[in-house]
Amino acid sequence: MIKKATRLFDFAYNQLSNNPQEKCFNSKTDSKWVATSTKQYLEQANTISRALLRLGIKPNDKIVVVTTNNRVEWSILDIAILQIGAVNVPLYPTISSADYQYIINHSDAVLCFVSDNDLAKKVTKIKEKTNLKTIYSFDTLEGISSWESLLELGENTSNQNDVDVLKKQVLPGNLATIIYTSGTTGVPKGVMLSHKNIVENTIVSAKALDFKPGNYKVLSYLPVCHIFERFALYYYQLMGFEIYFAEAIDKLGDNLKEVKPHFIPVVPRLLEKIYDKIVDKGSNLNGIKKTLFFWSLDLAKKYKPYNQNGWWYHLQLGIAKKLVFSKWQEALGGNIKFLVSGSAPLQPILIKIFTAAGIPVFEGYGMTETSPGISINDFRNGGFKIGTVGKVLEDIEVKIAEDGEILVKGSNIMMGYYKNEDLTSKTIINHWLHTGDIGELDNQGFLKITDRKKEMFKTSGGKYIAPAVLESKLKESRFIEQAMIIGESEKMPAAIIQPHFEFIIEWAKRKNIKNNGTFESIISKKKVKKRIQKEINIANETFGKWEQIKAFELTPEIWTVENGLLTPTMKMKRREILNKYKILHQNIYKK
Repeated sequence: MIKKATRLFDFAYNQLSNNPQEKCFNSKTDSKWVATSTKQYLEQANTISRALLRLGIKPNDKIVVVTTNNRVEWSILDIAILQIGAVNVPLYPTISSADYQYIINHSDAVLCFVSDNDLAKKVTKIKEKTNLKTIYSFDTLEGISSWESLLELGENTSNQNDVDVLKKQVLPGNLATIIYTSGTTGVPKGVMLSHKNIVENTIVSAKALDFKPGNYKVLSYLPVCHIFERFALYYYQLMGFEIYFAEAIDKLGDNLKEVKPHFIPVVPRLLEKIYDKIVDKGSNLNGIKKTLFFWSLDLAKKYKPYNQNGWWYHLQLGIAKKLVFSKWQEALGGNIKFLVSGSAPLQPILIKIFTAAGIPVFEGYGMTETSPGISINDFRNGGFKIGTVGKVLEDIEVKIAEDGEILVKGSNIMMGYYKNEDLTSKTIINHWLHTGDIGELDNQGFLKITDRKKEMFKTSGGKYIAPAVLESKLKESRFIEQAMIIGESEKMPAAIIQPHFEFIIEWAKRKNIKNNGTFESIISKKKVKKRIQKEINIANETFGKWEQIKAFELTPEIWTVENGLLTPTMKMKRREILNKYKILHQNIYKK
């Protein structure tokens, strides 16, 4: 009989007892995939636990972990930290040294683990301004304590009994991790999650995902510091899947073809980029191939689930799958059963297109504060509805407040914000988490997100504007990569737009629009502005009169994490964008 997991490390120990894997984790080394078995994984975790105890680490001590790419050492260290009652504090590799300093100090971290030299430099720069005792690196670096030295320190098994005693003392309700949310405004908030929070959410999410335990392959590439990928790694261990770590995001395409995974989680930005590249390739075809490509694409845009389109549509779709969409499937490895999209709203048109192409996309909804899952779509039992985030997971309650805010209750609700009881009490009221999202539940039980409460605003005419809905529609255009709706207390809504420069540069060449190749030159061209206005006009047809975009300005650079305009999860930092483009705002409203 399989013992039910109640602490996060139980997933790995249960796998060792009931379904040990020879290829539990797989890493690319010298052009070859090198496997780590379940047994090796836990042996090394215990070695690191023994070393941590010898370094003086105690239950409830905070340990910061930051890695550029996902790797097996992260999971080994995670188990090693958690089973002695310490707390894992994962950080994004893309944040600044100042952010590291703030979070390390705020979390009371005593040790920091980094993956490589670049991260070691960033943390070393601020180490003396923190209470960090030591920085360790997974890669062997000069002047930095190494992962190998820690394995050597833990080789002696004489204190393994101490590890075992501490492991037994870890309770399901104990704090397991503090995850600092990137936040679109203000300083990062430390979300406290217990073992129980994440374990129980992983188990109910497993029931909602149409997989049975077995020898499936998965590719891990999204940042493991984010709760979405963190949950995914625990889910894979629960299910006994073979986990492959992508070498880097720019090698994702190659790794997909090599590994041929059956499942990967995705975020909307990645799916948008995949789609853009596919359509760019289709645009460069000629003759009958190009005609077939766009015929197939138009067909996919009309997709409805459960054979609602009728037999003639599905006959045509079968032809499209054979001639066009099979190549899309091959590009993702050929074995994808479905994708799960989370972290941000996904354009419904993309769900239609990929699902019609035989690559189903199930959009879900969750937050760091909910460990993370709240709801998800699923083909089974009529549980799939495009334009919604699916049905609420088992044992989780959702209700809609009078002002439209989504409230959530269940064992997945966070313990609170670290060192911020005031914000915790404002966010969790009578056991209900106030998500800050506006939504609705339909009569079939499907949850739909309509906007972020804090992002909605009124124009001077008193009309409410929901930016996320309008922005999502604008981004369906191949000419628009990012769009931010503005107009609070102004006479009409408008948009600050980051054009899809890669596509527009190619489009300009085809149209013989002369420019010097710079982004500034591109956006100054009347034909470019006129073409984007046409895209806005198309979107406006779907908006109410009070919502229609009456003016826009184009930005001369790409919005990125590095320039501070996007969060590490690729969400817009509205305050920073407005601040950077004050002049564009003034141009629109003639101030």
